[in-house]
Amino acid sequence: MTQETIAPPGQGLAPVLDIHNLRTELLIDGQWRAVVRNVSLTIHRNETLALVGESGSGKSMTALSVLKLLPTKISRIGAGQILFEGKDLASLSERDLRRIRGNRIAMIFQEPMTSLNPTMRVGEQISEAIRAHKNVSRADARLQAEQLLQQVGIPSARLRLEDYPHQFSGGMRQRVMIAMAIACRPALLLADEPTTALDVTIQAQVLAVLAKLKSTYGMSMVFITHNLGVVALIADRVAVMYAGEIVEIAAVGDLYSEPMHPYTAALLDAMPRVDRTEDVQPIPGSVPALTDIPSGCAYAARCPLKQPCCEKDHPELLPIDGTNQRFVRCFVRSAK
Repeated sequence: MTQETIAPPGQGLAPVLDIHNLRTELLIDGQWRAVVRNVSLTIHRNETLALVGESGSGKSMTALSVLKLLPTKISRIGAGQILFEGKDLASLSERDLRRIRGNRIAMIFQEPMTSLNPTMRVGEQISEAIRAHKNVSRADARLQAEQLLQQVGIPSARLRLEDYPHQFSGGMRQRVMIAMAIACRPALLLADEPTTALDVTIQAQVLAVLAKLKSTYGMSMVFITHNLGVVALIADRVAVMYAGEIVEIAAVGDLYSEPMHPYTAALLDAMPRVDRTEDVQPIPGSVPALTDIPSGCAYAARCPLKQPCCEKDHPELLPIDGTNQRFVRCFVRSAK
């Protein structure tokens, strides 16, 4: 496994993933309700985009929509395109998608114990993921599985291949999931809150593993989290979601130094920090229910800056710095 020379994120390269006006709907009480609303995102090669927001903001639904992993009887992609390496995933058949899932696009879930098969040894599970997409022998797949466990920092990798998931700690199980996800060297990795269930020390170790693997293989990554504290450690850019919409997109440094959307500022104020003595400020209210999305700004009811137009009209996601690198969905902020 050799290390290639990787260009800086987005430099002179076509996007790995280009989402245009994605609308994902759930069937609720006999009506289709949008849980992801007109989301547009671009992820470049070797870039990590953090997708942040409260629970219920649509982060995981966006990732599941990319791979069409939502149950077909109660969900659908109502509109939009999901362009991956020139193909619109939203229009592909299940057979064609199976060639991409776990191969060109991989996903890591929040709780590995529900993703790993408790009746299979981890070596078998990783080998199975490899052989599903590569024409290799069982022996070669097993050797690759051992190398993958070594790469993600699991000691005595050859011996641990024989263990079952319950014989690993939470952090080690998450490393096994990462090993399975990168087994076929995907172009895009979707990481859905992979460190939420881990303590702070193990969380930092897993983030370091992900960052190293991304650099080694030139992967792009969408890192989903509600914890802004981990974003600065791993992301290049941040997209903030609220009530199924993107409300702000910015480079990670710009977002921390000058949050533009009132919701982003509120998330940062609600985050405990060692360099701040004042109390953490909780965000009043809650994310609106899918059955009660307002016609104006979805955040207006909780926003200290709201104006009469905010409750009446729906703001667009607009560039605010002249470079099309920073966007905000806010009448007050975009007017500055």
